[in-house]
Amino acid sequence: MERKLASIQRVLAIEPIENADAIELARINGWQCVVKKSEFAPGDLGVFLEIDAVPPDTDVFRFLWQPKGAAIGEVTLRPAKFRIRTMKLRGCLSQGLLLPLSAFDLGVVVEDDDVTATLGVGKYEPPAPQGMGDFRAPFPGFVPKTDEMRVQSVPEVLDELRGLPYVATLKYDGTSATYVIDPRDGQFHACGRNISLKEGDNFAWRAARKYDLEEVLRRAPHLAVQGELCGPGIQKNRLNLKEVSLFVFNVYDFQKARYLPHDEARAFALESGLTPVEVVEEGEAFAHTQESLLALAEGKYPGTGNAREGIVIRPREERYSPTLAGRLSFKAISNRFLLKEGE
Repeated sequence: MERKLASIQRVLAIEPIENADAIELARINGWQCVVKKSEFAPGDLGVFLEIDAVPPDTDVFRFLWQPKGAAIGEVTLRPAKFRIRTMKLRGCLSQGLLLPLSAFDLGVVVEDDDVTATLGVGKYEPPAPQGMGDFRAPFPGFVPKTDEMRVQSVPEVLDELRGLPYVATLKYDGTSATYVIDPRDGQFHACGRNISLKEGDNFAWRAARKYDLEEVLRRAPHLAVQGELCGPGIQKNRLNLKEVSLFVFNVYDFQKARYLPHDEARAFALESGLTPVEVVEEGEAFAHTQESLLALAEGKYPGTGNAREGIVIRPREERYSPTLAGRLSFKAISNRFLLKEGE
């Protein structure tokens, strides 16, 4: 499922912000954001931009980066790394940007319409670590790329998981890697998020050699291993690792076109000398709300004082999600982590 970086959303509630005369809090489906006072009323539709949306450099969005005190008519180009972030305004958490429909010429729209392409909104992609290596081949098309939707974007998944055995695992702040033997030519591939990488002194291949991943997969050539690379030189190395390490979060059987269930994938990783992602919580009947999941996402990486990125939530046995049109799997990102990231 593609993220709707810009969509039409209905205001569910407007709440005052203490000690604020010019702003108030708007709640929409899954998210909350600060808006100008009296700009919205409950029931109104607006254009909502999610976290990591990159607005186009047009008049309607230019106030976001125009410096205070700029002369009328003065144009300041959008900063290259500008994106919508999580922030606190007057002590109130704001996640996203909500603007009135009257600011746009969209014609007839209805709630939940995706207007990302219409408005020319892009997605922020963090730069790949310097040591990720060079292009070798396209990402293998028989293995799904790694991605998770935030629970705020798809709150319906909570009802899909309700009452089922579940597991919440730690989300590591690194860069994803996929390892697989191509059945067409028998070649071993170490891949980043989007491409297969040339063998060399790069993060993906260092981990491949460290864990003997080619040998692991030669013994199970129908499987692909996916995990998060963490360590020196990757993001901010929030786990304080001394060397590059891989934490396995998926094992995919491409012959059967299915992910191994949690317990089976974890057993395969441990038997193969790999490190599975840490389990934060598991239970026999999922009963979390969005708020309780976001609270569970808070915490620190083991043995450090660094805020963890969050958690990934799945049923213990793989399950199809009508909302996601695919695997039932989603993430809850720590608000404390997001605020720190924006500093």
